[in-house]
Parts: sequence; C-alpha cells; structure tokens
Amino acid sequence: MFVRTENAAEFKRFYPVTFTLICIHIALWLLAALPSHLAESFIHQLIGGMNSLISQGDYWRLFTPIFLHLSFSHLLFNSFSLFLLGPGAERILSSYKFLLFYLTCGLLGNIVTFLIQPSFYSHVGASGAIFGLLGFYLYLVIKQKHMLSKSNQQIIVVFLVIGLLSGLLTPGTNNTAHFAGGIAGFLLAFLIFKQKNKPQI
Repeated sequence: MFVRTENAAEFKRFYPVTFTLICIHIALWLLAALPSHLAESFIHQLIGGMNSLISQGDYWRLFTPIFLHLSFSHLLFNSFSLFLLGPGAERILSSYKFLLFYLTCGLLGNIVTFLIQPSFYSHVGASGAIFGLLGFYLYLVIKQKHMLSKSNQQIIVVFLVIGLLSGLLTPGTNNTAHFAGGIAGFLLAFLIFKQKNKPQI
C-alpha cells in the first residue's frame, strides 16, 4: 500500500487528489521562493495562519495554511508523507471523500490551534491534515486489521512515532495541529466505517 511503483502519469490518473495537493504545495512554495522577498511576504501575509487576524474576521486563514510551507525541508517532509500516505486512503475512500477528509482534518487542526494558541501565534503547513491521515490509518491498525498487512501496520506505527518525535523535538512546530488533526482523522475514520458497516434495512 505504501510502496509506489507508478510513473507520474499513472500516479496522476490513479490518485488525482493526492497529485493535485502535492502540486499545490510545490507551486505555492516556488512562488514564495522567488528571488524577491516581496513574494514570500505577500503570500504569507495574505493567506498564512495568523491568530490575530483570524480573530478579526480573516476566517479563510483557518483553511489556507494547509497548503503553505516555510522551508524546503518542511515542504519535502509533508509532500513526501502525502505521497506515501495519500494514495491508499484515496483508494479506500474515493477521491471526493478523500479530499473532504483531508481538508477537514487540516481545518480542524487549525481551528484548535486558533482556540488554544495565543493571539500572536502564526503557522503554516499541511501537518495537521497529514496527521489526520495517520489517524485514519491508526484506526485501521486498531479496528480494521484485515485491511492492512502486518508490514503495513508496522509502517504506520513507525510513521506515527517519527512524526510525533519530529514535532516534539523541532522548535516552532505546531504540535497542536498535529494532535488535533490526528484525533480528527481517527474519529472521522470511526464514523466512516461505522456508516459502512451499518446494516441495511
């Protein structure tokens, strides 16, 4: 499930939402990385997650930070994680439901960040949504073991441990969004599979 063998054209065709999200990550990072610092400043000032501005009515900032990244390493880690974790979830859920799931986890992570962190706090990154995917797979590991091989179950646990340790050990990481996104993903997976297993009347 987590080993990718497709070429770029096949990946785009099989997993259109995952492919598009990664492209958006890269496009916005490249735009912000233009030689002029004005581009970076403009993009982050316009759509970055800033609690002080959200409290003044810029509610789109609860959503738009999902697509922004501060550095190349930040972009690489989140995009590579999405590259590995996204296809399996997109195949299980369908592209439409996967997009809704992913954005909901990211949004809830940012909402909790807004509610818990101080007014001067600012943040960007897809990590809340990525942890939502980890929460989804953790639910499969615990409650739907038949859907994952033993090796894939172990990969999920390793991913989760690495993600948590990386967040806790890296200064400036929005761990609030990590935990909130992960919990949201787990609970949404519970609701999804509860609905799937609901007996027909």
